[in-house]
Amino acid sequence: MCGVELIDALADRNAPLHGKVGTCIRSTQKLTVAHSLMKVLIIEDDAAIAANVYDYLEGRGFHVDVASSGPAGLHLALSDAWDAILLDISLPGMDGLMLCRKLRDEAHRDTPVLMLTARDALDDKLSGFEYGADDYLVKPFSLKEVGARLDALTKRYRGLVAVPELRFVDVRLDLGTLAVERAGRPIKLQPKCLHLLRILMQSPTRVFTRAELESEVWGDELPGSDTLRAHVYTLRKALNQPGETELVETIHGIGYRLDADDSHAS
Repeated sequence: MCGVELIDALADRNAPLHGKVGTCIRSTQKLTVAHSLMKVLIIEDDAAIAANVYDYLEGRGFHVDVASSGPAGLHLALSDAWDAILLDISLPGMDGLMLCRKLRDEAHRDTPVLMLTARDALDDKLSGFEYGADDYLVKPFSLKEVGARLDALTKRYRGLVAVPELRFVDVRLDLGTLAVERAGRPIKLQPKCLHLLRILMQSPTRVFTRAELESEVWGDELPGSDTLRAHVYTLRKALNQPGETELVETIHGIGYRLDADDSHAS
């Protein structure tokens, strides 16, 4: 794709990406557990444009990931629950139109998609909508306009969700009432364990470091060395009954994640 400079004052084409330029760049931003948490996936092969948009959205408090090819973008899009996806059309490996169609028709994902592309012809825009895009923004663009369009898309999308909830396998967390159940069985959790479960369920299969979890759950008042481990033990005990799959996996030397494979060690 052709390099297109952003017109916003924040745009700097020499800004480095947060990580090595490659097929997939994962954010190391500290996760903020808030009801308004915005998780955005950028699928863009122009490293400078991706870095500029990444920096702008991260500065607004978003959790951002980046993929630089079609296959990597599709993998990330299906690996997590996103509030929105920023999608370029001209991508290596699989173009953005085909990626969007796979999301809609094969994976049945209704995540809002904002296409960012240099293709400004009417037919190109109509093709984008036909393949499943929710909005279309032509380069060069203002970063502030990207933010405004994201806000509008996600507000409309969230307005269609009758009951905000998180699900992983057979565990359900109602974000309105904070009620937790597994396979229909109510589960009572103390506040810290509930907070911990919510963090893990917001990014299923993502590995959270101990430092991340301690910072998010306890804030500036960091707990003792065994406090997090004790709460994870309590959470496991509450979630699991005999014969049920162990869901909270220990990644030794790193932290924890949710995983439905009960063969891992705890």
